[in-house]
Amino acid sequence: MSARPAETHPTVDVHAHVLLPALQQLVAEQDPAGFATHQELEVRRNGPASMAASGKMIKERWPQLTDLDRRLQDMDAQGVDVQLVSPSPSHFYYFAGRDLSLELARRANQAVREYVDRAPDRLHGLGLVPLQHPELMIQALDHAVLECGLLGVEIGSFAATPDDPDRSTVELSDQRLEPFWARAEELGALVFLHPFGCSLDERLDRFYLANTVSQPAENAVALSHLIFSGVLDRHPGLKVLAAHGGGYLPTKLGRSDHAWKVRPEARGCAEPPSSYLKRLYFDSLVHSPEELRALVAAAGPEQVLLGSDYPFDMGSDSPVTEVREAGLASDDEAQVLGGNARTLGIAAAAALTARPTA
Repeated sequence: MSARPAETHPTVDVHAHVLLPALQQLVAEQDPAGFATHQELEVRRNGPASMAASGKMIKERWPQLTDLDRRLQDMDAQGVDVQLVSPSPSHFYYFAGRDLSLELARRANQAVREYVDRAPDRLHGLGLVPLQHPELMIQALDHAVLECGLLGVEIGSFAATPDDPDRSTVELSDQRLEPFWARAEELGALVFLHPFGCSLDERLDRFYLANTVSQPAENAVALSHLIFSGVLDRHPGLKVLAAHGGGYLPTKLGRSDHAWKVRPEARGCAEPPSSYLKRLYFDSLVHSPEELRALVAAAGPEQVLLGSDYPFDMGSDSPVTEVREAGLASDDEAQVLGGNARTLGIAAAAALTARPTA
């Protein structure tokens, strides 16, 4: 019996960034000491060679990060109909105090709204919330979704609380986040998990390990906090999308499942950890056809969406081609390239003609 033809959908890239220079200027003016300390931390984490290379990369890709016409041209060249645009993770500024952090979130939300409004048939947006101040996150989320009309928010993998003398870490398992998860579920808001920085700090300051190792490691740690703490049991309608294919987690859960069986302290979730892959979403940015096939096999084709990390050099300049090179079944490929995005409410305007995905 012949295979059913793949359904066609607009091709949607759910992992793309915009740089907001005015936001960096604001935080540098309002909290110069905090900003300087943050910059020093970045130098320690990345090392001089990576800082120099990253500075050159940002300078070269400045038009892609800021210019709308260039973005749309690149989308056309890639075969991407729609982008879900989120602020560069460098704008998290989790060192900011309460008042400044809320102002930064509001300005980021409004700036993303104004940016995507310039091409409403091609772009959707995500905003920011201050993860370092859990008590303010609902206010920022409501601003992003209800006032600015964005589809959700982007968060990092952890944050240190600036106002806490012990600098306690806010993990995604933190009880203080429960109201935020509940509100995101109630609103149907997408929560995009995108790490920035790593608690391993100087151990990764050579060979660009601060990115190549820290990003997938931070994804694995953050998602494990989310799973093991039972957040996904308490909020079954929560929509969490993990960047970089979820990092090391999706295809390495055998050890976690074993711990869930034999260790009482690992039983904070109702089911084995691997079962929660079906409740999470992942982008396709794994840089390997073999790894993409493994991700789809582990999580299911309905949980994986096209992602490019546009326009950074650790992203993909040909994200659609890379998905097709994985050799997925035609229906699975169609889901990854656009069908799953439509399920999450990320789609083009009705007037935009869908591209064939197979």
